[in-house]
Amino acid sequence: MNLVMLALIIGNTFSNAAPVLLAGLGGMMSEKSGVVNIGLEGMMTIGALVGATIGYKVGNPWLAFLCGGLAGAFFGLIHAFISISLGGDQTISGIALNTLGPGLSLFLARLFFDGASQTPSIPLENKIPRLFRGTDNQVLLNIFGQYATVYIALIMVAVLYLFIYKTKWGLRVIAVGEHPKAAETLNISVKKTRYWSVIFSGFMAGLGGASMALAVVSSFSQSLIAGQGYIALVTVIFGNWKPQGVLVGSLFFGLAQSIATYLGGSAANIPIEFISMIPYVATLLILIIFQRRSKAPKASGKPYLTIDNI
Repeated sequence: MNLVMLALIIGNTFSNAAPVLLAGLGGMMSEKSGVVNIGLEGMMTIGALVGATIGYKVGNPWLAFLCGGLAGAFFGLIHAFISISLGGDQTISGIALNTLGPGLSLFLARLFFDGASQTPSIPLENKIPRLFRGTDNQVLLNIFGQYATVYIALIMVAVLYLFIYKTKWGLRVIAVGEHPKAAETLNISVKKTRYWSVIFSGFMAGLGGASMALAVVSSFSQSLIAGQGYIALVTVIFGNWKPQGVLVGSLFFGLAQSIATYLGGSAANIPIEFISMIPYVATLLILIIFQRRSKAPKASGKPYLTIDNI
């Protein structure tokens, strides 16, 4: 393997990791507030469909990217209403969204594109742009010439770290996720804090799905979000519910995906089915290894109903 190929694998690692990282950061914020969100897969799927549709019909990738996030936020609002206002089972609500997302996306795709199950390809000029392309050095180009969504995802890691640990609002999210009753004694609204966290979670997952349709590929199909929402959940657990940990978990998945792509394009006599399994098997292994070291917020998954909620 030469230096250019190694740089390509590194670059692909970041490219593959970005959608999972965006969704994982969203899932982390939801669980930090005490609401389990396993509906990231459905939120990513609807975000990808909306992003691809707006991107194709309007031609503005940034508007499409934002609309994909808003579509995910709407799913987040549904999850918040069921989980917070109604005190419903958060796991069942998430499963329902994971079923609703692909089904609704297929219905809308056929509605908008004359019965087609996928959207047409977005022209190259209407995709999310690549940054730092002004170099002839192929090694640097492979590593740093990433889609803008990669840098947005990396910036969000720093932003959320500062928000959670360096601002009073972030500390309130932690308090609500650890001990909601104690938080209420400090005049912190558990309901509002959890609502905003879950909606933000959906928004980030929608951005992750939209980044798949607008950057990594150039269209939406039913197989586009192939379990990446579930992988994002694994990064939250692996990362111990911390932004920097979610980043490491996402990069691990991105590296596994990049290696699988490299092996698939090489002369290695390995069945394609086994190559496709590599990222998911690797993710399962890190979940098994690091699960015992992870410590979820104490109130995560536990409904908290008060008179104000009803």
